[in-house]
Amino acid sequence: MGFGFVVARFGLFLQALRMGQPNGPTFPPQAYGTSFWLGTALIAVGVIVNLVSARNHVRLVQELNRGGTGYARPSSLAIAVAVTLAVLGLAMAIYLVAVREPRQVHAEDLQDKKEMTSPSENGFVAIPSQHSVDDTIAKLESLLETKGVKVFAVIDHSGEAEKAGLQMRPTKVLIFGSPKAGTPLMIAAPSIAIDLPLKILVWEDAESKVWIAYNSPEYLQTRHGVPQELVQNIGVVETLAAKAAE
Repeated sequence: MGFGFVVARFGLFLQALRMGQPNGPTFPPQAYGTSFWLGTALIAVGVIVNLVSARNHVRLVQELNRGGTGYARPSSLAIAVAVTLAVLGLAMAIYLVAVREPRQVHAEDLQDKKEMTSPSENGFVAIPSQHSVDDTIAKLESLLETKGVKVFAVIDHSGEAEKAGLQMRPTKVLIFGSPKAGTPLMIAAPSIAIDLPLKILVWEDAESKVWIAYNSPEYLQTRHGVPQELVQNIGVVETLAAKAAE
């Protein structure tokens, strides 16, 4: 039963070791997985062994009281349990040797990934795109044209950088909007004019992965006090980005 408890917490122990290393992961460890279920099974086996051992003890005492000499053969259950524990212990030792230098996940990388996939305190949201920067922009323009939404400008930051003799990975900003959607917003919350028309940033990172980014509607609502019934007027940016990323 004790060995089962150790195995059940084996995965938790390994995660704690990783967290204790420099630049180790920052997520909280969880004691689930193969080790958890194997350890639980061993605890259950330990309970069964205890019950069987108690029964065998009573039988042995009764046999001795009748003048017998006890059992003439070794316990097959005891041998089976001992061999099983030895095999499991050897397997755990081999596994520990194999993972003595686990792959480290840098805290900065985890934080960057988290910030790229969920709204942060500044409302910045980014999702990965399956296309190049140019193709993503073209797809966004096509989607907007289909919806009858005007594209005010496409700012090619990387193109302008190249004209200035500087190197920059493909980076473009698409500015779009509709007076029918934007005007009610600015009437209800005039300060939102600083964030209108809506913008979508498309850029390529150092690993040649393309991202689509925008200000979350929830952030804009909180920042400018937009009435709940008008949030849908800026919520289109989420749907647009998701479709362009496919």
